[in-house]
Amino acid sequence: MKIVTIDDQKLVLLSVEKKLSDLGYEVHTAKTGQGGVALIDKINPDLVIVDINLRHMSGLDITKYVKESPDLNAKVMILSGETQEETIIKGFNLGADDFMKKPVSLNEIVARVKKLIGAPKEKKEDSVTSNANGLIREKCIGVVIPCYNEEDRLLSDEFTEFVYANLGYHLCFVNDGSTDKTLEVLNKLSKGREDYISVYDCEKNGGKAEAVRLGMLHLAKNVELDYIGFLDADLSTDFKDFDDLVKTIETTDYKIVSGSRITRMGANINKQSARQLISLTINFIIQKILGMKFKDTQCGAKIIDKDVIPLLFEKKFITRWLFDVEMFLRLKKKYGEETKQLICEQPLKRWVHADGSKLSMRDSLKIAFQLTKIATHYR
Repeated sequence: MKIVTIDDQKLVLLSVEKKLSDLGYEVHTAKTGQGGVALIDKINPDLVIVDINLRHMSGLDITKYVKESPDLNAKVMILSGETQEETIIKGFNLGADDFMKKPVSLNEIVARVKKLIGAPKEKKEDSVTSNANGLIREKCIGVVIPCYNEEDRLLSDEFTEFVYANLGYHLCFVNDGSTDKTLEVLNKLSKGREDYISVYDCEKNGGKAEAVRLGMLHLAKNVELDYIGFLDADLSTDFKDFDDLVKTIETTDYKIVSGSRITRMGANINKQSARQLISLTINFIIQKILGMKFKDTQCGAKIIDKDVIPLLFEKKFITRWLFDVEMFLRLKKKYGEETKQLICEQPLKRWVHADGSKLSMRDSLKIAFQLTKIATHYR
């Protein structure tokens, strides 16, 4: 049984192709509408799975082409993030046999495929990705994870489980000139998963600010990513909270959604008491510099609209640790008072201080001097 899948998101194509191929279907993929039509004419498939929002030629155009072609007898399944009732009805009026809204699980896609064209001859599944019930997202998300001497702290299993369960995420680990075996660990983590996990290697240690900056610019070259963020390697902010930040930016006009480690009822926020006292003092100074009542600029979990990444990251930061403050000042320099409507500070449900943090108490005390430097530079 032959299937043609058409989607301009590579991560979606790879996931659907792998899942259906392992089940015994013959799967062909295309990233453009024109390429998809050429494939359809060539192999005469039993099923076409198509996204609506393709460049130049929409999924509705392809649906119409398939259903009006006398030489084709393929079923058409529309897979899209489009939720307008008018569009869905138009798809069915053109002859679509099924319509699924993203996000949608791979297992649901399989069940619907089997209902439309039947099950192929049994074939053994031998891949973790085949067995996983991954969730295909509407948007593709890149995540920069800076790493410096993380050989003993990196939770490799948690990262792989997340990308298999959340199809549409790409994790980019930035090795910041580590002196231990971090690079070896990262290369092992990405091996065989290069489409979902990549490694960007910096030969020399430049500090977290430079590692994040280089990683963000690197991922920004990927045209398939809609939003790009960063997350600490120790997962002090867990993936569930980070995904909540992503959901917020996907459904609003914010340019930045930043996690906030605000202690409150119903949240598990675990900070060292001495560090917390210093943080409160530093935050008071930061608020004065920014001219915004930001509760926690330094949380290591943020998601950013791809459009503003050049503005925020093209130039090097003048500090190694306070680049978050510099980011907001760069945004404010361009948008002025409107900046307050472009940034969302979203409280986390969980944050736990991880032992082995690279920011020492001594470094924390130096931050006051760095803030003075920032205030002078961006004035």
